Amino acid sequence: MPPNVLLVVMDAVRARNTSLHGYECETTPFLETFAEGATTYTQARSPGIWSLPSHASIFTGLHVVEHGITEVSDRLSSGHSVWEALADEEGYATGVFSENEFLTGGLGVGLRDTFQTVVGSQNAPYPEAGDPNQPYHKFVSRSTTEQVRNLIRESLEAEESSRTFVNGLTTKLQWDHPGLLPEGWTAADTPAEVFTDRFLSWNTEQDGPWAACINYLDAHAPHHPPEEFDHWGGPVLRSLQAEMDDVVWEFNGGNRPWWQRKALESLYDGGIRYMDAEIERLLSTLDERGELEDTLVVVTADHGEGFGEPSRIRPDTRVPSHKSGIHEVLLHVPLIVKYPGQTDSRVVEEAASLTEFPVAVRAAIEGERDDEAFVPEGLVYASSHGLEKPMEERALRHVDDVWRFNGDALAIFETMETGVRKYASWRDTYGLDVTALNARESYVSGEGGHERANEAFADLTDSGVKERTDGDIDTPARNRLEDLGYI
Repeated sequence: MPPNVLLVVMDAVRARNTSLHGYECETTPFLETFAEGATTYTQARSPGIWSLPSHASIFTGLHVVEHGITEVSDRLSSGHSVWEALADEEGYATGVFSENEFLTGGLGVGLRDTFQTVVGSQNAPYPEAGDPNQPYHKFVSRSTTEQVRNLIRESLEAEESSRTFVNGLTTKLQWDHPGLLPEGWTAADTPAEVFTDRFLSWNTEQDGPWAACINYLDAHAPHHPPEEFDHWGGPVLRSLQAEMDDVVWEFNGGNRPWWQRKALESLYDGGIRYMDAEIERLLSTLDERGELEDTLVVVTADHGEGFGEPSRIRPDTRVPSHKSGIHEVLLHVPLIVKYPGQTDSRVVEEAASLTEFPVAVRAAIEGERDDEAFVPEGLVYASSHGLEKPMEERALRHVDDVWRFNGDALAIFETMETGVRKYASWRDTYGLDVTALNARESYVSGEGGHERANEAFADLTDSGVKERTDGDIDTPARNRLEDLGYI
């Protein structure tokens, strides 16, 4: 039987905040242990700086400028994802487990459609009971009479019928009439442990090869690590965060001092520590079931995060989060790969790209172990494409001019004897060269990097996999994207 495939994405986790990469806080003790029998890429880069374009690249193997999926009105057309190929050509059962709206929500960007099983946000009082977010009884803002009947019917058939019905009723009220809910019963994040449980339950139902993506969102802003993993934050920082209306544009607009954004990094670290513990539980359970040995495991992040680091290319600009810029804190991500049967440790220091994920999958299926599968033959590419209209409107509430926060940014990476050299371009004419020694140390090594970057990107062409939609977003998805700072 061919090997299983498991992609674990720690959303918004930059390499420099993992103890795997030498961070002073012990945020990833399990991943350090796991790396003793896996391949660690010390110079991995994400193809984009936020979830939608980056995941589209990981799933298709295309650079962002090739697939063009950069707005919520863009849609990945069918037949171009590695998950579809695994299901259609290899007979795999496929599933995605996440509260990331771009992967499992109602945005219509096409990523969820590449999976057979989709498990999304579980923001209900009783997550162990029936899920009101499933498509066949979606009891939210667009519910119909038939959908309500389906929910009631399933609730009555469920072992915990009353809790299933409460889940549906609560979900409906969260979006339409939140004032009617008791205090504390509002829409909330779904913790990583729920998606670990849902995946492990799905896993027991498979009698053939399976392929799954689990995206944990627990380090994404706003930062709410469980108290038992909040080793470096605490109630004072939680209160400070709660006072903020916008963790990005309040800082860019000068309405809050930058030390406050930097301070929230301690809460962010707690979220990473929590995900590390969940990954340990996830992989340990697969090991106990005798499945880990026959599984390709890839643990990474779709992009990083900023906490006020000064931009080296955009004048008088800092990086308060992600979605804008081309800074290393947004691109340098952790990447650990364990091939079926691998027990030894390997470290790869060449520039690597997450767009090579389909290559690694193909190698595993063919029974090969390619420790440099994520190292492309040529350059590593990364890009960002300015602010979408909803984000620009949000920015203008706090800043008078978004020019320095907008505009296309491009970067290429190549391996040198001194480290990984980055050539960056912003608005085609502003550029620089940076040498990255590791995830925490880099220095400006020259000017004019825009010429190299622009020239390299000129060789990339539109792959024709993008469709346009009306960009209509349902109420639950819109509310969730507003919470995450995307619109």
